[in-house]
Parts: sequence; structure tokens; C-alpha cells
Amino acid sequence: MTLTNRCSLLHTAVASLAVAFSLGNATGFAQDDYSAELPRVPATPASETLQDFQVADGFKIQLIASEPLVTSPVAMEWAADGSLFVCEMRGYSEDRDQGISRISHLRDVDQDGVYDSSTIFVEGLLWPTGLFPWDGGLFVGDAPNLFYFRDTDGDGKADQRDTVLTGFGTSNVQGLMNSFRWGLDNRIHIACSSTGGMIRRPGQPESDAINIRGRDIALDPHTGDFELTSGAAQHGMSFDDWGRKFVSSNSDHLQQVMYEDHYIGRNSLLQPAAARVSIAEDGPQAEVFRTSPVEPWRIVRTRLRVSGKARGPIEGGGRAAGYFTGATGVTIVRGDAWPASFQGMAIIGDVGSNLIHRKRLQPNGLTWVGKRIDSDSELVTSTDIWFRPAQFANAPDGSLHIIDVCREVIEHPKSLPAEIKQHLDLTSGRDRGRLYRLVPHGYEHRATPNLNRASDRELVDTLAHPNAWHRETASRLLVQRQSKSITELKQMANHPELPLGRLHALAVLDGLRKLDEETVFPRLNDPHPSIRKHAIRLAEKLTPNETLRSKLAERIDDPSIEVRYQLAFTAGSIDGFEKTQTLAHIIRQNPTDRWMQTAVQSSVAEGAGELFFALLKKPIDPNLMEFVGRLASQITQQNDPADIRLAVAAVSNLSPDDGNFALPILGKLLETRSRPDTVLRQLDDSGELAEIDQVLNKMLEQLERVALNESEQVDDRVSAIENLRYATASRVSDVMKSLIDSRQPIGIQRAAMITWGRFNSDEITESLLSRWSSLSPSLRETASEILFSRPDRLLRLLTAIDSGDIPLSEVSRSRLQVATKSPNSSIQKLAAKLLESGDSKNREQVVQAYQESLHLPGDSARGSKLFTAHCANCHRLEDRGHEIGPNLATVKTRGADFILANVLDPNREVNPQYLNYVALDIDGRTLTGMITEESATSITLQRAESAKDSLLRVDIERLQSTGMSIMPEGLEEQLDRQAMSDLIAYLMQVK
Repeated sequence: MTLTNRCSLLHTAVASLAVAFSLGNATGFAQDDYSAELPRVPATPASETLQDFQVADGFKIQLIASEPLVTSPVAMEWAADGSLFVCEMRGYSEDRDQGISRISHLRDVDQDGVYDSSTIFVEGLLWPTGLFPWDGGLFVGDAPNLFYFRDTDGDGKADQRDTVLTGFGTSNVQGLMNSFRWGLDNRIHIACSSTGGMIRRPGQPESDAINIRGRDIALDPHTGDFELTSGAAQHGMSFDDWGRKFVSSNSDHLQQVMYEDHYIGRNSLLQPAAARVSIAEDGPQAEVFRTSPVEPWRIVRTRLRVSGKARGPIEGGGRAAGYFTGATGVTIVRGDAWPASFQGMAIIGDVGSNLIHRKRLQPNGLTWVGKRIDSDSELVTSTDIWFRPAQFANAPDGSLHIIDVCREVIEHPKSLPAEIKQHLDLTSGRDRGRLYRLVPHGYEHRATPNLNRASDRELVDTLAHPNAWHRETASRLLVQRQSKSITELKQMANHPELPLGRLHALAVLDGLRKLDEETVFPRLNDPHPSIRKHAIRLAEKLTPNETLRSKLAERIDDPSIEVRYQLAFTAGSIDGFEKTQTLAHIIRQNPTDRWMQTAVQSSVAEGAGELFFALLKKPIDPNLMEFVGRLASQITQQNDPADIRLAVAAVSNLSPDDGNFALPILGKLLETRSRPDTVLRQLDDSGELAEIDQVLNKMLEQLERVALNESEQVDDRVSAIENLRYATASRVSDVMKSLIDSRQPIGIQRAAMITWGRFNSDEITESLLSRWSSLSPSLRETASEILFSRPDRLLRLLTAIDSGDIPLSEVSRSRLQVATKSPNSSIQKLAAKLLESGDSKNREQVVQAYQESLHLPGDSARGSKLFTAHCANCHRLEDRGHEIGPNLATVKTRGADFILANVLDPNREVNPQYLNYVALDIDGRTLTGMITEESATSITLQRAESAKDSLLRVDIERLQSTGMSIMPEGLEEQLDRQAMSDLIAYLMQVK
């Protein structure tokens, strides 16, 4: 069948289904057998597949392997001899337990760049998703296990099978461990994805298992030991030439990992900046431009969901331009066949849109920015919906290799209604698979060397090769062999013209434990900043002495922010290092950078008081307020007498004129003064805080005047109210009572509620309950958060609802469902009673009842106001609102039906990113929100109005998922059908 005929048939089927969808919507049409509407989409023969591609100017795509040599490929790695191992996930997506997946071994016998033969190296696997060669064998990730396989008898099949680790998560077929990568630390880095797990060595008790949620791991291939690392995006992880780590995650297609997790773990009281940050200039869920048609089953599924016959979010169908929904396989281009101008470019696939996207990376301080290269097009697209580019690799020949899973249906099986699924074959394509090579015009294939045959001296020379595969394979082999070529490695580490050679020589010497001062010290002054940065990190491995400490201190004014960033981390790892002045100097250069703040504070698990004192020497930089406040919180929690006295001495020099800067610092420092057995309590009792209190009182008096003065700017009043959190409970109560008043701006009322709610006071409970009827809907949400935060408040609220003083409909069912899991039995019983007595509406029935909204004429102007009133708490559009939930700028491409269903039934399919969690802290507070950041020492919960709570792990008594979306149910109680139509009209016209 020709390309024209294939596309014509599919487009005709789609057009017919679109008409059927329209008629079915208008008439309520439904049928039980949809087979006639679900034509199978034929696979493109391998010989014709290249006709389906559109490739950016200057490049071409070549087929290098296809079925039967390779089937269902999801990962690939080259052995040192140049042969290719491919992970074949034939059990995707529901046949895991059949054990039909395997590892195939491909060879290019004639070295023409096309693979000629394939043998099965390992079979009987479940859902293998990653692999890496080591010492004549392979590490293979087949969750829940990480295996090591080796062929010991030379028959081409693995006969040695060792379980290295176990406990990796398996709950989501699209969220398994993946992307095995060699790092500059001589370890295999593994992306652990969204399923996480509790992993341990075989034979260890389950109680010894380590929770890897929110983190990746780095595996020592010699010992099987592992360390938690930052990352945990869904699928795809790559290093650039200098060790920067990039990841991709579903609808957040390009992210940078900002630090190594082990540094954060040194200071248990550190609340770090986010470990992962989105860096795409056009946003996490950027626009993409597909050329493939929408699959017929999607149209049928949409109709079923609209009619209420199937659960799940409603899609509006496909179009040529969409948005990232299945970003995968981020890879940094490091192959020497590509032009120099494209080196370091980021490549990302979207398996749902059948395309490959690219971005140019540019530095922007500590973070990088990914900028779109192709305008209204992509690097590669295909009209064939079977093209599923899931992973990429920088190949031995310098090209970029592409893994095409080649499946008719790639959708998660749980997203397919049974009525449709029975007519689809989710195994279709199990016997197919494609590997492609993407190269520039003029490319000439070169033979792949067998580096196993290379001498150690030849491998040392290869460390400077312009192609990444050569450098990394040579590094791996030298470490694996425990090479004795130390002299040659030291010579390479000092080579004046080969920066990549110097970098890899340093890394290998580290892996061989042969680093010395003679090698490392010159690299601290290397002309290349990334080598200076790496040398500073490696200096942590040397025996500390005065020369080392002196040479590190010389880098405090390094012109590279990345070098200073690494120095800030390293300063806390060198015994005897005079870190106070070094860290003070570093943070003064970038006082507001959250990652620099994180690096500096990670190094003062001890000595925070000295740094605090140094930073408060006059003249004081007001930009240091946030960071010094963080140090103050740490000092008061550590309760170290020397640090406390240093801090008190430092703040004694502050005056009321320093109010805007000083008050948050004073407030955080004095937080524990009322607690028994604290140093501050002792100082307070002895009168040593009297002078500070006088200054503090004058500052608070000024804040009270601003907060109550209606002629002041609202933003200034809000700031004053927020800073009154550092006053006493009685003082705050007197001010806040008058501010929670319908005559005050909503921002003032909300700030007053939140500030007052921080205190363990009965007065706020009574005040909020008595004024409930006068609160706006958004303020009731704030009041609910405060009342649900403490058991005594919550019990009062539930009692008020039970007695009829507050309508049950004005508290979300989601909150009541959370309350049924309270450790307080009285709260449990009352919440369960209220849920049972309430109008427990079937969400599908609600959606069906509101179908009329889709046919009413909507007023977008009224809808805009409704968005501000009801949606802006968690969504941001047109410079209004808070960006907590999904980006609604993309929602119109999915249609009005999608909007309706997701507004009324937010728990149909909950993206794990937006799950609501409940945390109980050691002060008895109950906090809720979705986890937006997670590190070795803390988690951050975020909820409506961008409210955030960063909790140290040492302060968390319990943390659990509610299994529900952060978005509450029950919006129909506030929006009638016409209002819903208006809201949808607004969302559909936003640009």
C-alpha cells in the first residue's frame, strides 16, 4: 500500500468518526458494539517507513534495524566491542506476567552502519526498561528487580543471573525505572521514575529497604552499593559533556537537575530549593506540531466519555498543532557526526504525537534555558501513528540513534474503556520495532572500533575523542580493568589542548583512587570552568591540608557562578576549612539565588551562628534578608548555645530603622523562646533579650499601623500583616479581628486569616465560624484550610456543620474524606456521618446533568469573572491567578467536553503530580497539598493561592496520599449550567 493510500484511508476514517461523534452528541446516540467505528490502522512496512517522515532541513533519517532483528525496543546500549544490546519490552502493556520480554544482541557484521544479525541474550523477562554493559555482562532493569546477566560459556546467551537490587515500583507501566547512564563519578545512574519503590539488596530484610520516592539512584557497578540522587522525572535522563543532568517528565518536557542529593542530606534542617526545575523557554507543556492524524479510537472514546458511558478526561480530538503530553527520552546531543552548532542540543520525543522535538540550551546563571529551534515544525515528524520515538542515544558512529517502539496503540491500558479496548489489540506491534539513525547531510558512516581490544594506553588517548560514546566507554573500561596506566592518565589530565580529555582523565583517576594534589591542584585554575568545578568536587577526596584549603579559598571570586556554586557545596566537606568567610563572600555575590542559598546552607550543618554573625556585620545587604532568615530558623532549632549567643549578639546591632530587613530575622530567631529547655528561654528569663524586645516591639508597632491604615497600598498592608506572625498571639488577635471584615479587600482578609491561623488560638476558630456566612467562596477555602489544620478546630467546624450552623455543601467532600482518616476517632466518626448524610452525587451523573452547558450560548466576559472567582486560586491565565494546577492555556485544544468533565469530576484520572497529600507535623498541625518539591531533608506541599508549606522530614510524624486530586469536587454547587457555559466559553477563547 502506498503512503498516499494509507494516509487517505486513515483520514477518511477519522472524518467519518468526527461526523458520528457530532451526531452522537446531538442525539444521545450510543451503541454497544463499536467495532465498525474502530478500523485497525495497518502497520507501515519497514521498507516504506522512510516515506512517512518530515525531517528538518540539513538532516536525514536512515533505517538501521527493524523486525525481525528487533521488536518492541525501549532501551539500547553498545558493548565495548561495538555490538548493540536492545531491551525488548514485548510484554507492554498488560502482558508482564507472561515473561515474553527479552534482551537482544545486534551486530553490524559488515560495518556498513546497518545491523545484520540478532541473537537473544536473555529471555523470560517481565517489563525490562533499561540496561547497561559492565565487565562482559549486562545490568538489566526489570522491575521490581535490577539484574546482572553474563554469558560465561560463550554461546551468546546469558547463563549467569544475579539479582543486584529489588523493590523497584511496578504500579505504572509508563513509570518504571529507565535511562541507565554512565556518570563522571564512575557509577551507573538510573532514573527511578514516578513509581519509586522500597529497594534493598537481596537477602536484606524489608525493614532495611530505602524509600526512593522522588529520587534517582547511582549504582556502584563494582559493589552493587547505591546512593540516592536528585531527579525522579518520569522517563528520560541524560548528562551533557560536563556532567549537567537533564530529565523529561510527561508534560514537563525539559528539566534540569540542580544539585547532588547527598550534599543536601548533610544538613537536616535545610529546606532546599527545588532539585528539578523546568527550563523550557516556552513552558513545560510546550506546543508541538504533529503531522499524524488522530487515532479512530480516541474519537470513539471521547464520545463515550461525553455521554457518560465511560470514565476519564474528555479529549477534543487531534490537530496538527498540539502540546506535549508524553515527553520522553531527553538526550543531549554529544555525537561528533553532528555539526558543532548543534552539539549540546536537547532532543525530546513525544510518543503520542509521533514526533521528535529539539531545543538549544543556553546558560542563564545556574540554570540553563531551552529555546525552540524550529518554528511551527519539529526536528522529525511522521504521518504514521505507529512511530513511537521513546528513547535516543549518542552512537559510536557519532550519529543520534532513535528507538521506535512501533506500536499501533501506546496508550496506558487503564485509559481505555472496556467497550473500546475489546476491539483493540494492545499487543499489535509486539513483533515490530525500528531503530533509526538521524544524521546531517553529507554524513559518511565510520566503522565502530572494538575497544575491548584497545590497550590501556590507547584507551587513555580515547578519553579525548570528540565522540561521547568513545570517551565514556574508554572511561568505563579503564575503571573496570583497574588500569595501571596512572602516568599516562596524569599526563592526559594536564594536556593543555584537550579539555574533555582532562575532564575524563580526572574522573578515571578518581575511579582508580589515584587522585593526588599534583594532579588536582593545577585543575583548580584550569582555563575551562567546568574542569575547575569538577576539580573542586574531586578535592573532597584528597587528604585535607593547609595548601588544599588555601587553593580552594582562592576560587571565591571565580568568574563562573557554577564554580562558586560547587565551592559552596565543597566548603562543608573539607575538614578544617575556614568556611565562614568563604561562604559569606560567595552568598554576597548572589544573595537572592535560591540554589546558591541552598549550597551555602548545606555546608553549615555546624557553624551557622558564625555565618549569621558575619552576614549581619554592617553595612548589611538587604538582599540577604531571606537567606539570613533561613539561617535564623536553623540556629533556633539546633539550640546550640554558642550559635544562639552569636546570633543574639549579631541582632543586638539592629535598630527599628532596619525593620523591613530585620523583623523576619528577629522573628525566626526568637521562635523558640517560649519553649522550655531552650537556650533562648534561658536568655529570656535572665533578661538578656530585653534590648532586642524593645527594638522588636517598635517594629511591630509600625507594622500594626500599616496593617490597619486603609490609606496604605494593599500590598504594603498584606506584607505588614504577614510579618505580624512574629508578634505574640494576644497581640495578633487584637489586630486580625478587625481585618477579617467584608469591608476589607479580600487580600487583606486572607492575609489576616493565614497569619492568625499560625497561632494555636481558640479565638480564630470562633471568629471564622461566626463570620462564615459573610466570607466569599475563596475566603471560605482559606478558612477551611485553617480550620482543618488542627484537630480541635476541625472538630468545632464539623460540629457546626452537623448542627446546621454551616451548610454541608460549603465544605468540599474532598476535605471531609481526608477527615475520615484522622487519628482522632471523634473527627473520623463525625466526618463519616456528614459524608453519608450529604448528597453523595455520582460524578458521572453530575457530568451528564450538565451536558446542557455545552449547548447554551456562553458569555466569555462573564466567564472571565467566574474564572477569577472560582479557578484563579489554582490556575493562572492572562496574568491572573496561581500556577498550581495544569496549564489551562492548552485546555481548549481538548475541547469543551474535556473542560466540563474535568471541572465536575476532577478525580476521574488523577495525574500523580496533582495528588493531594496530608502531613501531620510534630506540632500537631495537619497540612495538605500536592508535593511539589522533595529532597533528602524536606518536602514542600502546595495548595490553593500558591500557599506552600515546606516541612523538614525530622518534623513530619506522618505523610500519606489521599488518592484524590488537589482540585476539589462539587463546583456545581457554585456554578449553574449557564455559568458553566460562560466559564467554558472563556477558557475556549484564551490565547
